[in-house]
Amino acid sequence: MDMSQAFSLPMTLLLLLSLLLFHSSMADPRKLSLVQQQPLVLQYHNGPLLTGNLTVHLLWYGRFSASQRSIIADFVRSLSGASPAVPSAASWWSTTALYRGAASRLSLGRQLLDEKYSLGKSLTSADLATLASRAGHHRNAVTAVLTSSDVAVEGFCMSRCGTHGSAPAGRRGRVRFAYIWIGNSEVQCPGQCAWPFHQPIYGPQTPPLVAPNGDVGIDGMVINLATLLAGTVTNPYGDGYYQGPATAPLEAVTACTGVFGSGAYPGYPGKTLLDPATGASYNARGLAGRKYLLPAMWDPKTSQCTTLV
Repeated sequence: MDMSQAFSLPMTLLLLLSLLLFHSSMADPRKLSLVQQQPLVLQYHNGPLLTGNLTVHLLWYGRFSASQRSIIADFVRSLSGASPAVPSAASWWSTTALYRGAASRLSLGRQLLDEKYSLGKSLTSADLATLASRAGHHRNAVTAVLTSSDVAVEGFCMSRCGTHGSAPAGRRGRVRFAYIWIGNSEVQCPGQCAWPFHQPIYGPQTPPLVAPNGDVGIDGMVINLATLLAGTVTNPYGDGYYQGPATAPLEAVTACTGVFGSGAYPGYPGKTLLDPATGASYNARGLAGRKYLLPAMWDPKTSQCTTLV
């Protein structure tokens, strides 16, 4: 049984719900105040987390340029690398260590290229697990399957932007390995899965932010990969940290949907830093001079969605 959790279009749906709440509360400021003060609690459901050092394998399905691959590979490396300045991708990732000892250090593992679309250009959920299994070396590892912009995946853009889940490993299938899938939404649905680098399909039509690495699809994939990596280590098998029903859980980052900086509200991602040379928005620095925009993460110590800026 696939215990996958989708990083779905809740971004779009929650923006709509939040927008309705925002407008209704304008008539009664007390309602807005009460909503803001409600504690956000991700309960721990007593299941195993992914702890200790973790290797992240990348399987590139379809065609990605060398530049695109390096943006995401550098991001994974940056999560546990020594950044020259804060706020950094590593400081963002350090919050996961507060979840009862979840993975505290990530390292980049194997990178596999499948540029010939071995399973075609239309993939099912089962195909994603099959592709992830090809990376091998599943012990203390997570495989991320990244599909190019011309690949259609079951549910992509209609109900999800990415997925994390687990599948049986070994001859007898007694152990499970964790995997992630993220699609490049630049062509198919940037307004749903690459916001705030593209105007949303619904909600306030504020101008989109400039992507920090100059690639709307790939910078959007970084946001989704960050979201799913955090969800994977804190809720790998569906019985870790989450709020709500197990079939549609709010996890470490999805519980903070749409928030990238302080002062965020529906349609506005919050305060960011600006690159003076490019006008790009970011809130985290990484290795090799990279800059990234990373979503807020729920802090179990404060029960708040924390941002880097």
